[in-house]
Amino acid sequence: MRGGDSRSRERLERNDPALYDRLAHEWWRPRGVFAMLHWLAEARGALVPAARREGAVLVDLGCGAGLLAPHLEGKGYRHVGVDLSAAALRQAAAHGVAAVRGDVLAVPLADACADVVVAGEIFEHVPDLPRAVGEACRLLRPGGLLVIDTLAATALCRWLAIGVAERIPKVATRGVHDPALLVDRSALVEVCAAHGVALTLRGIRPSVADGVLWALGRRSSVRMLPVRSTAVLFQAWGRRGRGQDR
Repeated sequence: MRGGDSRSRERLERNDPALYDRLAHEWWRPRGVFAMLHWLAEARGALVPAARREGAVLVDLGCGAGLLAPHLEGKGYRHVGVDLSAAALRQAAAHGVAAVRGDVLAVPLADACADVVVAGEIFEHVPDLPRAVGEACRLLRPGGLLVIDTLAATALCRWLAIGVAERIPKVATRGVHDPALLVDRSALVEVCAAHGVALTLRGIRPSVADGVLWALGRRSSVRMLPVRSTAVLFQAWGRRGRGQDR
């Protein structure tokens, strides 16, 4: 799901993309180890409006097994998914995603090919945030929409999303995040602005009530609710300026 590099063995063990191949059978289990990714995909899909034109394209960076696909139904996009995991891409293709194997640091797609670019739970896995953001923005048509959700580079996020969440079954897979790669919100906003995309940010969190009912088997999913603070998990979105032709 992320770009590769030559970082230390410790970091590779903590943020190793091979994890997703080892757990490939878990992707579409709504109560499996990737359960929270299903909840996030629903919240992400809610930020994507209906397509404005016939033949509109949505590029899904770090698409995994295509969990976003059900939340795009009827919106009028050709859903193109980019990921490093061949096992995940096979599953994405089975759910109607046009699967492209590639690194989010060097996406094998043309400039300005997308009406919407979605980067869900991927920027906190890349070793070069400016490059990954630049690639996402490069793909956008003028007026195109960028949609992001990721984890903030704060002490609170490191404690909650890694220290606590990785100890709770089905909330976060152990070792999936490297605390050194969590996303600096100011840097994200600045890099996007440099590429002509002005971002709006808001925090989100799982509904506690839904989470209890889900754990008891009385709900199939958990809603992600907006919160004021962006210090842990946050969404961001913005459109590329129409004067940003390349």
